[in-house]
Amino acid sequence: MNLLLLVLLLAIGLGLAYCIRSLRALHQKINTRIAREIAVSTKELKTSMWQSYRQTEAMQQLLSLLKFSAPVPPTRSWAASPDLLLTLAQLVRKHNPKLVVELGSGVSTLVVAKAGAKKVISIDNSEEFAGKTKEMLKEHKVRGVEIRVAQLKAHISGVDWYDTAVIKDLKRIDLLIVDGPPGSKNPEARMPARAEFISKLSPKAIIVIDDVNREGERKLAESFAKALPNHVLTIYPHEKGTAVISPK
Repeated sequence: MNLLLLVLLLAIGLGLAYCIRSLRALHQKINTRIAREIAVSTKELKTSMWQSYRQTEAMQQLLSLLKFSAPVPPTRSWAASPDLLLTLAQLVRKHNPKLVVELGSGVSTLVVAKAGAKKVISIDNSEEFAGKTKEMLKEHKVRGVEIRVAQLKAHISGVDWYDTAVIKDLKRIDLLIVDGPPGSKNPEARMPARAEFISKLSPKAIIVIDDVNREGERKLAESFAKALPNHVLTIYPHEKGTAVISPK
């Protein structure tokens, strides 16, 4: 009987020791995981705060530079970010383009026009967004901008792209801005821009492509640069990534 009790107590002791050891290991594992998650969250928070600061800084410069006379629509998210808008304003003021063609209308249309572009043609696939852009331009008393609505149609490349009938008359484009059609769901959505516009550019044309942090837009930028041997591709570390293909 004493032997049986001794064995039972020993078994209980071993079981307790195992449980304690397991709990310590689990506690250490949880602490390690929590520490790792805190480190990741802290890094993401720092990146987000730094990005917000940079966008605020760019917006302040933009507002000072262009002297808007009416409220400016929200930026970022689906709209262009302030860092891209500031770059567009600087390019227009520096190179004084006679014709700017933009794929995707919005606040960027206003910025390019306010920066001094002589003629701006903005192409949008949405009647609704085109109407909002027209109203915004009217509020700011901006002239020299033409908004064209081009429905998305099946393109020879295999994706849906703007109705090419809308761009047939375009030529000698000095600044081409590619920020449409929507490319979040299809990485190839904007690729037809190179084939459709490469022959419509002036010799000193500059091409600006938004969202080059995405694979499709980066591929488009590289495709434009390859087709223009006298140009150089520069990638700006903007919030969404901006590619500028300009003469050497």
